[in-house]
Amino acid sequence: MHAGAIRLTVLSVQNLTTSFRRNGVWTPVVSDVSLSVSAGETVAIVGESGSGKSVTAMSIMRLLPEKISRVTGRIELVGRDLLSLPEREMQDIRGSRIAMIFQEPMTSLNPVMTIGRQITEAIRRHRSASNNEAKAETIRLFERVRIPSATQRFDEYPHQLSGGTLQRVMIAMALSCRPTLLIADEPTTALDVTVQAEILQLIKSLQDEEKMGVLFITHDMGVVAEIADRTVVMFRSRALETGSTEEIFARPGTAYTKALLSAVPKLGSMAGQENPSTFPLIDVETGAARPERQVSPAQQNVVLEVKNLVTRFDVRSGVFGRVNARVHAVEDVSFDLNEGETLSLVGESGCGKSTTGRSILRLVEPVSGTIRINGQDIRNLTLADLTRQRQRMQMIFQDPFSSLNPRMRVGDAIAEPIIAHGLANKPDARAKAVDLLEKVGLTADMARRFPHEFSGGQRQRISIARALTLNPGLIVADEAVSALDVSIKAQVVNLMLELQESLKIAYLFISHDMAVVERVSHRVAVMYLGEIVEIGTRAQVFGSPQHPYTRRLLDAVPIADPAGRHLRKARPSMEIGSAVRPADYVPPRAIYREYAPGHLVKEDA
Repeated sequence: MHAGAIRLTVLSVQNLTTSFRRNGVWTPVVSDVSLSVSAGETVAIVGESGSGKSVTAMSIMRLLPEKISRVTGRIELVGRDLLSLPEREMQDIRGSRIAMIFQEPMTSLNPVMTIGRQITEAIRRHRSASNNEAKAETIRLFERVRIPSATQRFDEYPHQLSGGTLQRVMIAMALSCRPTLLIADEPTTALDVTVQAEILQLIKSLQDEEKMGVLFITHDMGVVAEIADRTVVMFRSRALETGSTEEIFARPGTAYTKALLSAVPKLGSMAGQENPSTFPLIDVETGAARPERQVSPAQQNVVLEVKNLVTRFDVRSGVFGRVNARVHAVEDVSFDLNEGETLSLVGESGCGKSTTGRSILRLVEPVSGTIRINGQDIRNLTLADLTRQRQRMQMIFQDPFSSLNPRMRVGDAIAEPIIAHGLANKPDARAKAVDLLEKVGLTADMARRFPHEFSGGQRQRISIARALTLNPGLIVADEAVSALDVSIKAQVVNLMLELQESLKIAYLFISHDMAVVERVSHRVAVMYLGEIVEIGTRAQVFGSPQHPYTRRLLDAVPIADPAGRHLRKARPSMEIGSAVRPADYVPPRAIYREYAPGHLVKEDA
């Protein structure tokens, strides 16, 4: 924005208070919040999970259930009071004038409709386009948000796509009608850093073209520094601090803002340290500092051995459903993992990270390869033996809402594995569930709530607590902290490192957050199109990356410093490959070059 330029106020929120009724009592979850967004301006709302960020957005969109919610104050869209409009007029405004990118794409998309049809429906509803025009526009949007094989993906269903690809679908849908105001609720949480950088550039370019206002809700302070003109800091339902982003980063005015900025992971902060370290933290209430601490090195005992793992999915077509192609999701992947060690898998969405983790736990059946846990080949186990073995291996899933039973109280969901394996009676199991909730930063009374009563970040903490119930030796953490705000992310990472040190847990840490990966990892493996292209110690991969794709990942990491924003240039797009191959395709065996002991890099063909 140019100094002194007069901009049209797209959104004006004055004294917004939103309350929910629980047991006959109205409890405010957003208290007296005021903010504004001008045309062409990006305003970020930051704060911890449960602070009221998402409820503020839902209040603006008028998407809260009227029977249990009450919204007061004034919300104006280009001078029009939204709270006074009938629902029919709001339906016309949603999607065309205001669009929203939701935090959890799996629960926001219709599971029985193809992704292409869901976007064409919105285009036809708001832009009066023909079916063919809407389809062509949808495919164009898919290509703009870097969805590989866009034409083929048009007819796929949400469950067939990775979490990051689903988020890209949501972004394409939100941008399809070129709204006046875009509300983005954690829009890049599920995306790897390369796609995140390009999505941010895409939103910015569309914003410049359409003079669109953006209300950006995020916990990623690097993203805030990259794109936000102004920032609103929320804490315990209130807006504590509002100002220019540069001013807030340079001179935070409250203890909470200082604590928030202290917890931001910074790429390069682990240079010269051999082992993972906890985050340095500042207490929100007292301002007392807790310094970082290096954790113990990994043990020599091998917990997990993966050799030549291959997982492929058939692509069928025609009346008889013949296999005409295969998705090579995981191709010839090999690594091992020791007791008390963290190996991080990083790479673009759809590169095979999550499928590798699921294949190891036999949630997806591999085509070939060997998987040994504590020396036992789990591919040869019976179902009963596999069930017993799963006491020692657990998974933290990427989408917390879809992995929790919506009809079960979270305390019962956490206690269920303990009871199912006969390790404790119900009272003892529930007591342990409460203890685990408190360990991951929640309170004991939350055990009686249902999953829908929590924010996305809180649900992820519940998933982490549930994974720890059986004291496993191996945890596959699939984007375990991606949905958490920076302060809680730092606390949970510290908790995971402390548990690893005391219980000797081995983590397979799947993540796109390179700054967090650098802090928690002993070793790092970089995946691209189903293959490991580089693997080595944390210092080798971050300090001396050899593969072009690894360097691309590191270059795309946003820097939590708004003062240097004008120095950062637009990053060129990296060519997208495809893991879909003809049914008779036989991939060549990968050849690796050893640059240093333990540092292997795939040679390009």
